[in-house]
Parts: sequence; structure tokens; C-alpha cells
Amino acid sequence: MDINEIKQFLPHRYPFLLVDRVSELDLEAKRIHAYKNVSVNEPFFNGHFPQHPIMPGVLIIEAMAQAAGLLGFKMMNVKPEDGTLYYFVGSDKLRFRQPVVPGDQLQLEAQYLSDRRGIWKFACRASVDGKEACSAEIVCAERKI
Repeated sequence: MDINEIKQFLPHRYPFLLVDRVSELDLEAKRIHAYKNVSVNEPFFNGHFPQHPIMPGVLIIEAMAQAAGLLGFKMMNVKPEDGTLYYFVGSDKLRFRQPVVPGDQLQLEAQYLSDRRGIWKFACRASVDGKEACSAEIVCAERKI
């Protein structure tokens, strides 16, 4: 999926759209691989931290949640324009392993685990150059709007 197709499935826009491309989507295996190119021009680097810029952890989590949301939308074959949204509602087993810095390509992976009564759970991983930066189980709530 290129950025134009991603924008059809995610309601986020600059500066909060954190998925640049989907490199693999396997609906049979219920998994997605995507990435975010991390640029020094990101607005958060002005304050986090000017002399040693690192991507805020909450934005890494949000990027994983957006990848998981894309997978959920594609699995359900719906779009936000159809009146469905996925809200990020929590995470379990969250771990940060290394910082993400300007110039990195943040690889995002999400694997569907379960859904019950509109609550979806995904195993997610963010990595740079094959080294894990963050992992978590992301929990999303499917809501009609």
C-alpha cells in the first residue's frame, strides 16, 4: 500500500500519520509489515531532544497501533468513511529496547491475536536494521461513528 491508499484507511494526517508505506499485507496469515521513515524534520525533534534527538516512545507505540489499525480495517474490509474507527485503548507487555533516531527506517509489524465484542488485540513489533526497538500487545476498540 502506498501513502494514498493508507490515507483511505487511516483517518490520521500530518503530523500524526506515522505509517509511510505497507510493504506486506497477508490477510490469510493476519499480519502486516509497514514502515515509517524517521526524518530530522519531524516536528517533535525540536523539543525531544534538540542536542540528542530521539523519537518519543509514545509515537513509536502510536505507529505500531496505526499499523495494527490498518490490518484491522483490511481484515474487516471497511474504511473510516464507512463509519468505523479503531481507537487505541491500551497496551500490554510493552518494552522499549533501543532509541529511534533521525535517519532510521522504523519497521512496523502487527499480527492479529484476537477480537471479542469489538476489542481487538495485536502482537506488534517496531525495529530498526533488524534490531527490536519496541514491542507490545496493542489493544484497539472498534467503534461505529
